[in-house]
Amino acid sequence: MLAVAVLAAGKGTRMKSDLPKVLQPLAGSTLVERVLASCEHLHPERRLLIVGHQAERVESTLAGHGGLEFVLQQPQNGTGHAVQQLLKPLQGFEGQLLVLNGDVPLLRPETLEQLLEQHRASGAAVTLLSARLADPTGYGRVVADDSGAQDSGAQGGAQSGTVSAIIEHRDCTEAQRRNTLTNAGIYCFDWPKLAAVLPLLATDNDQGELYLTDTVAMLSPAMHLEVADADEINGINDRLQLAQCEAVLQQRLRRHWMAEGVTFSDPASCTLSEGTRFERDVVVEPQCHFRGDNVIGTGCRIGPGSLIENSRLGSGVEVLFSVLRDVAVEQGCVIGPYAQLRAGAHLGAGSRIGNFVEVKNSQLGEGVKANHLSYLGDADLGAGVNVGAGTVTANYDGVRKHRTAIGAGSKTGANSTLVAPIQLGERVTVAAGSTLTDDVPAGALAFGRARQVVKEGRG
Repeated sequence: MLAVAVLAAGKGTRMKSDLPKVLQPLAGSTLVERVLASCEHLHPERRLLIVGHQAERVESTLAGHGGLEFVLQQPQNGTGHAVQQLLKPLQGFEGQLLVLNGDVPLLRPETLEQLLEQHRASGAAVTLLSARLADPTGYGRVVADDSGAQDSGAQGGAQSGTVSAIIEHRDCTEAQRRNTLTNAGIYCFDWPKLAAVLPLLATDNDQGELYLTDTVAMLSPAMHLEVADADEINGINDRLQLAQCEAVLQQRLRRHWMAEGVTFSDPASCTLSEGTRFERDVVVEPQCHFRGDNVIGTGCRIGPGSLIENSRLGSGVEVLFSVLRDVAVEQGCVIGPYAQLRAGAHLGAGSRIGNFVEVKNSQLGEGVKANHLSYLGDADLGAGVNVGAGTVTANYDGVRKHRTAIGAGSKTGANSTLVAPIQLGERVTVAAGSTLTDDVPAGALAFGRARQVVKEGRG
């Protein structure tokens, strides 16, 4: 049996934010959500989140994560004190406890799986994740025997060995600080053995706190597994480290999709979300950004300078210098430059949305063309409608939104205003400069504008 505990009680003072540190966003998810996601594939029987600072806010943010147990740490007196709060909720539990940090969001699922496998295979009382850092300042040092040995059963022949102690950086001597093997703060414990020593923790250290690391010297055997990629254990304490983790995560995502057949002409200038899925032969040009959950179809060309969020694009769609949020676009559409598609917009195959056109909560049939300077809000357009420059569907009466319907094959002249609710039949022609307030039957010509008056000699 496996229980997972995530330490998420800290304030994160150095973030200088009203938001709890574990709720800071990283590539579209909070830090703690990323940590929780990293262990999902292990299928733990228990998942416990140790909360403290702004506990109610953290709990409400994670309310949708079914089966998550919240454990309050009050006051916050160190990592050992945090795990002591599990003694009651895990009373009688006989399995392993995996301890994760809510501000270490880059762990790969396969790394945690490897840690758990080694722990179970070795029969250790505790197995911790370690990493060698070029600059280990601030990290606890792992005092290990056989630290150069390889674990033949671990993926890639990972370095492993037995551990005699972990010493926090602030408590290290100068000689100990030259040790570059650091503690990642990720542990797999035999819970009954850990529960027996947790009450023995003491505060005789520089910070006057209860350290979870002190349990390592109390448990035997203690093992460590050295992670191959030290970036995985990057912790976040300030905005600079948050940006550094974002860069690592973006690099991973771009490399993954390039290996899957996506072209990035300037990878470093683009950012992705983990919820974005690309089909093959997509080309992403510079300064493009993807947020939320997206599906980008085969052969699409995105950018430069576009933002796509929570949207679905069919095959062969082109988007140039435009913003798409919460929309669906069928195959072969061309969008931009400088177009905005807002929530609820659906473009039929082969539609064309040009410069400075805004579409909101509207259904456009196949082959619709709105090439410039128009607003289509709460509208239903049939196939082949041609929207003239400056056409506006006036959908709001000051209290409620109303819909506009334009039949297939109709066309609006430049600077037309259609005051909703209104319906235009098929093959209707709207004269330029018209303001229409009444329905128009199929095949008609409609115009509504003031008569031109010319008075000579007034120039």
